[in-house]
Amino acid sequence: MTIETVGVVGCGLMGSGITQVVAEAGYPVVVREVEQRFLDQGLGAIEKHYARAVERGRMTAEARAKAWGNIRGTTHLDDLAPCDLVIEAITEQIEAKKSLFAELDRLCPPPTILASNTSSCTVIDMAAATRRPGQVLGLHFFNPAPLMKLVEVVRTVVTSEETFRTAFEFARSLGKEPIAAKDNSGFLVNRLLVPYLLDAIRALEAGVGSIEDIDKGMRLGCGHPMGPFTLLDFVGLDTTYYVAHVMFEEYHERRYAAPPLLRKMVLAGFSGRKSGKGFYDYSGPEPKPVDLGLR
Repeated sequence: MTIETVGVVGCGLMGSGITQVVAEAGYPVVVREVEQRFLDQGLGAIEKHYARAVERGRMTAEARAKAWGNIRGTTHLDDLAPCDLVIEAITEQIEAKKSLFAELDRLCPPPTILASNTSSCTVIDMAAATRRPGQVLGLHFFNPAPLMKLVEVVRTVVTSEETFRTAFEFARSLGKEPIAAKDNSGFLVNRLLVPYLLDAIRALEAGVGSIEDIDKGMRLGCGHPMGPFTLLDFVGLDTTYYVAHVMFEEYHERRYAAPPLLRKMVLAGFSGRKSGKGFYDYSGPEPKPVDLGLR
């Protein structure tokens, strides 16, 4: 299999980042959103990133023009039909993903590989919605996709060897470091990371330490680039809550169960950086820990 043209479904935070990475690697990429306003937002974010890169000397004007020229936006799913690889990066809702994969299977020719950027859903659920399960796998990029080097290449029980190897080499061609992962909810990274983040919330609930001290302890004591609460705000509390729910439904183990505090914060609209408030308040010049009334 040869990957020459790539499709991306979804131009949100992850979809736009993946589109940017693929375009910079020299691949023509078609990115689709359901509405023009969402497409404009995603493409605008890519354009701003390129402008900053040129301004700071990390990219030449010629390289920017070439990468930007590789990107085509659309609101029509059938524009992805000619692609050799289509990467799904829509909402983390399994029914929506299954419906999308069934439609892509109908639109795309038999050789096309279908991949999901899911961080928690099992890929076999999407593969089963197609007539080409052997050509379906996971390509899990990490946020922010242009900066994070890792890609989990997720193989289901029916993914063909050729499909897996093609996707693995494709990830390498993007300048990423791919690792092989089995199709278990959370794969490798989130299977280990999510319990750690949830345990940090439980420690806060139990009064083990403050938001600041737990963050500082993990940064300085374990060498982590950011503490768990800073990371939770960056990932999104709503995203973490949903991923934890999916993983708990898969494994039925307490370590994947969302703590009550996380549920309450999500219900209150505290989603982290994207909402302006999570475990930290981002309304001022510097983030400040939020008083959650735990004393």
